[in-house]
Amino acid sequence: MKYEAVIGLEIHVQIKTASKMFTAAPVGFGEEPNTLTDPVVLALPGVLPVMNKKAIDQIIKSGLLLGCDIAPVCKWDRKNYFYPDNPKNYQISQYDRPICVGGKVEIEMPGPSRNVMGDHHFVELTRIHLEEDVGKLNHFDNDSLVDYNRAGTPLMEIVTEPVMHSPEEAFAFLTALKQAMIYAGISDCDMEKGQLRCDANISIRPAGETKLGVKVELKNLNSITGVRNGIEFEINRQIRAVEKGESLVQETRRWNAEQGITTPMRSKEMAHDYRYFPDPDLMPVEVDEDWKARLRAELPELPFEKQRRYFEQFDLPYTLTSVLVPDRKLSAYFEEAVAAHPDKPQAVANWIANDLLRELSTAGRSITDSPIAPSQIAGLVKLVDGGTISNNIAKEVFIHMFQTGKDPEVIVEEKGLKQSTDTGELETWADEAIANNPASVEAWLGGKETAVNFLKGQVMKASKGKANPQIVDKILKEKLGALR
Repeated sequence: MKYEAVIGLEIHVQIKTASKMFTAAPVGFGEEPNTLTDPVVLALPGVLPVMNKKAIDQIIKSGLLLGCDIAPVCKWDRKNYFYPDNPKNYQISQYDRPICVGGKVEIEMPGPSRNVMGDHHFVELTRIHLEEDVGKLNHFDNDSLVDYNRAGTPLMEIVTEPVMHSPEEAFAFLTALKQAMIYAGISDCDMEKGQLRCDANISIRPAGETKLGVKVELKNLNSITGVRNGIEFEINRQIRAVEKGESLVQETRRWNAEQGITTPMRSKEMAHDYRYFPDPDLMPVEVDEDWKARLRAELPELPFEKQRRYFEQFDLPYTLTSVLVPDRKLSAYFEEAVAAHPDKPQAVANWIANDLLRELSTAGRSITDSPIAPSQIAGLVKLVDGGTISNNIAKEVFIHMFQTGKDPEVIVEEKGLKQSTDTGELETWADEAIANNPASVEAWLGGKETAVNFLKGQVMKASKGKANPQIVDKILKEKLGALR
């Protein structure tokens, strides 16, 4: 019997704010344990929560970005559970009236190769709600210690519909969601810092069946690759169990990345286990049209929308857009450069995606720290287009630009790198190349058109790369033609 996997994801995204969700205590990472706390975070008697408006702005922007319906009124609820990382013994969250409902995320499935665009489709969302993060447990040999620095950090929970059917689809979804959140400045989504965390709900059913199977929740997925690998193992585990006649149970399992297996943690909690009830200390939030309009005006162009624009506006190939588009700052650099020289967008993109990124990587620098300005990339392309320098000379000029930050025109002038267009000088070098390489001449006269390239190389060598290749090609073919 063939089986189909059904996958839904629950993604927690820390919202980028200066302070925590219900208090002015600062947000941070890597600080000394339990230093980013205050009486509200530690749930000391008599304290009251105060909402962080920036966090609410950010979740509304997320909902608008992903096509959600923004609820005109949402409210806060207490999710009750007892665990050491939860200082209040309840978590302030949203249960039956979340702020964002519905929505969808466009994803790209892997193409037949890295250089070919894959198929695109949308993954539907159930909801996005806002809550506060909990602390972090640190386990040692015989002890566990809790750090409350993370507790109270604004946290979005993004819940998908159970509509994905492969580990690759889940991987593509998380990649697209992460890019969108970073693009909009909502979160840095650094999984190593816990800013993006994911749980996967996985079940299997006979192919063609519409009823959902027994759901297993998978936790401890610490990277996007880990999500893919964990889901793949769990699907295969469930299929093997069913084929052996075993019954699946609803449970929570842990992904062990080192061993590449999942192991049981506990039976799966149901909503009633948390005893949700409205938080009496927090008023509902009303979101009017003016509020949404103000935030909608701040939304960026989504990555896939930008990629389609680059196809149409600049006629860039997929290989270049797949490098430029995922990084918003890099694509902004490209657009500034191409605005300075709009005639050759593909040449501009090639210099950025290939040469500039290579040198930045070698130097351990980012695009925001580039010693070459966008206008200087445009200037280099103009010099090549205008025949002032050859493409090979441009490679040399580029290295000097990176090392010195000087304009390409200045470097060309200082080093005397302008192409030679003196036809008299070029004809002399062409005559020498023809006289010294009879075999290539005979090959060309015999119909081998590519034989002229060797002769052209000899002229370029004699000119130390300064000869204009187009003029050299024309002179050589005229002289060779005269020998027929």
